[in-house]
Amino acid sequence: MVIYMHMVKRKFWLQKIEEFWKRRSVIWLSGVRRVGKTFLCQSLSDIEYFDCELPSARRQMEDIEGFLERLKGKRIILDEIHRLKNPSELLKVAADHYKNVSIVATGSSTLWASAKFKDTLTGRKETLWLTPMIKDEYKDFGASDINHRLLRGGLPPFFMEEKFSERSFQEWIDSYWAKDIQELFRLEKRGAFQKFLELIFINSGGMFEATKYAVPCEVSRTSISNYLKVLESTYVAHILKPFSGRKTFEIVSAPKVYAFDTGFVCYFRGWDKLRTEDKGKLWEHLVLNEIMAHRQSRDINYWRDKQGHEIDFILRRRGGHVQVVECKWSCKDFNPRNLKIFRKSHGLGHNFVVSFDISRPFTRKFGELTVNFVNLKDLISSLVA
Repeated sequence: MVIYMHMVKRKFWLQKIEEFWKRRSVIWLSGVRRVGKTFLCQSLSDIEYFDCELPSARRQMEDIEGFLERLKGKRIILDEIHRLKNPSELLKVAADHYKNVSIVATGSSTLWASAKFKDTLTGRKETLWLTPMIKDEYKDFGASDINHRLLRGGLPPFFMEEKFSERSFQEWIDSYWAKDIQELFRLEKRGAFQKFLELIFINSGGMFEATKYAVPCEVSRTSISNYLKVLESTYVAHILKPFSGRKTFEIVSAPKVYAFDTGFVCYFRGWDKLRTEDKGKLWEHLVLNEIMAHRQSRDINYWRDKQGHEIDFILRRRGGHVQVVECKWSCKDFNPRNLKIFRKSHGLGHNFVVSFDISRPFTRKFGELTVNFVNLKDLISSLVA
């Protein structure tokens, strides 16, 4: 059976929108290009949809109060709202004076990156970050094979294509440059920026040092740092800062950078088939995406000491405790050495090993260290409880 986008109900995200509307009347829906924002909005029930790219739709909104007055008590979608002359003003008026108009607004990620836009709407809206597809959605989109998700990635159009399309990936890159980057950042050196983007995907999940990128991209270290900020603000890269208790033996400054999607990582690394070692690194990306989607936060760290001992993900909890997540394609690959070293300096907290080959969670003790072995679903249940 062929699955089409309009046939899919993204239940997790639809439920999130309904929950957020109970808290505030205005929701800003963010996410990278082609992640499915428009289709998600159109699948909501009892909504009026406005495509702000259409001149006729923009004309209706020129009189903001008159527009909102006609829509009292309704649920509306303002898609591509960055096409309006002053989108933040419309949303501010709606949030302050028309709380019975429920709004989901989507737009360029660069608009959300604008300080002026953020400041105007502070305290007036909920922000929902639509990430690449999460685990519960695979079957809904027509495939449950984890290898398919790793290779094709989590953007629905890419995931649903019957055959791999190199052209689709390149078109996404071209569109990202033309419609996202140039709209706000106006970077001049397209070649240098795209070379940097390519290297970020190739080295995804590794330690980041700006000087290593400056030479191949033929720009300064400062430019490289600015490029990384652009990728982060548009959700194309995630920066994980090192967790540190200010011990002399810990890494305290160098971040790790993860690209937003496994499909693009595979594309730029030239992978059309996956070896077991490839799956392990991509699994790490998949776990990170799942954690971020459910927690709606990029506030995640990693840990590494100067001897090379490393922990994949560190999540801070109230009370000073931290949760540790180690990602292993197979639970048989886990060695407790790094975790023991970490806990010796950082005290108590829950320790998780999340693996693809675990069907039921179990617990093992390694001396005084207790480790919970879980699958992805059980990990998320534990982290968001």
